[in-house]
Amino acid sequence: MGIDGRINANLIAMGLTVPTPIQAEAIPAIVAGRDLLGLAQTGTGKTAAFGLPMITRLIKYGRKPDPRTCRALILAPTRELATQIAQNVDAYAEGTPVRSYRIVGGASINVQTERMSRGVDVLIATPGRLIDLLERQAIDLSATEYLVLDEADQMLDIGFIHALRRIARLLPAKRQTLLFSATMPKLMSELADSYLKDPVKVAVNPPGKAAEKIEQGVHFVNQGDKATLLAEYMSKHTDELAIVFGRTKHGSEKLATLLDKWGYKVAAIHGNKSQGQRERALASFRAGETKVLVATDVAARGIDIPEVAHVYNYDLPNVPENYVHRIGRTARAGRTGRAVAFCAPAEIGELRAIERAMKAKIPVIGGEAPFELAGRTGPGTGPNAGQNAGRGGPKGGKPAFDGKKRPARRPSRAPRANQGGNRQHAE
Repeated sequence: MGIDGRINANLIAMGLTVPTPIQAEAIPAIVAGRDLLGLAQTGTGKTAAFGLPMITRLIKYGRKPDPRTCRALILAPTRELATQIAQNVDAYAEGTPVRSYRIVGGASINVQTERMSRGVDVLIATPGRLIDLLERQAIDLSATEYLVLDEADQMLDIGFIHALRRIARLLPAKRQTLLFSATMPKLMSELADSYLKDPVKVAVNPPGKAAEKIEQGVHFVNQGDKATLLAEYMSKHTDELAIVFGRTKHGSEKLATLLDKWGYKVAAIHGNKSQGQRERALASFRAGETKVLVATDVAARGIDIPEVAHVYNYDLPNVPENYVHRIGRTARAGRTGRAVAFCAPAEIGELRAIERAMKAKIPVIGGEAPFELAGRTGPGTGPNAGQNAGRGGPKGGKPAFDGKKRPARRPSRAPRANQGGNRQHAE
């Protein structure tokens, strides 16, 4: 496919010998120098799709970059995704002269300024921190020949459109631009039209469609009963990794504290955590020391941990497309996974929006569906289906969808962890 032999050797050592569909279609076009619009789900190998041919072309320069410059710029919406990309790029480029550097918020800007004074081949950055360094004149983008926008739809989602336009004005008109996204909202089409020149379009999955190996389900439950219901589910797989998504920073922290009191090995990641806290939480989760990670949408992309077997949408996302990204944290690297959404009466609108975005119904696996959704098929939709939703203590009882009828019990006095709230602020 035109990839440098040293990179191929690294891939073989990593056990990567067969390209994924997005890689098979994108790599030849990128090697040929074409702009590219890639539409694919998370976890399909997009980093290698743009990283391998880019590193191959950078190897051919044969000299170090000038001070303060970068030859390739990769923009990512979150610190976690930027870190993930940097780790992959370093692994692909091992043994070659290509060097990468990551700049994100929450780290010392003075250290970042000093490092950029020597120049770098590949710069991986979040837009906000890149703007900070540009304002300090610590980075010069006039020599940047490759621009990659990864998970561009989320960058638009959390308000980075103005930062992207500002950055684009500082880049050479003659460059190769690669844009990757899992969804294709209208603003994304406009962005592609203005940034890409005669691009090759690669779409390996319909935008908004979830991975086929994810077993999905929705459980209807009152907001105040969600915590005990979550504990019931998790008590059945205490040795497997699970990610729980909340809507707000405060609510996610409160839920993590509650689960910790109930004896779960839990950590939290959200915008109020420092970069060091977030990295330690991820490292502990990746090592299996922490079994449950409670997160806001800051973790919906950029976490590539194949061992994650379960995803719980404790609160449904305000942005329908984020549902696909959230559940995409499981069923990675060819594995299967399970995603359960908890839907309170006030979240029916969010559920409908998610199903419209995916063009598919999520099977009901527990609780009693509201009247307007009562015609849907699936277990847990009968007249007695909701009697056990959220009942029982944090360590006892099976979720209602297992088909066994049990007498209703009053829920324990669990604090109401995260009852919605305003949409999470941009990181």
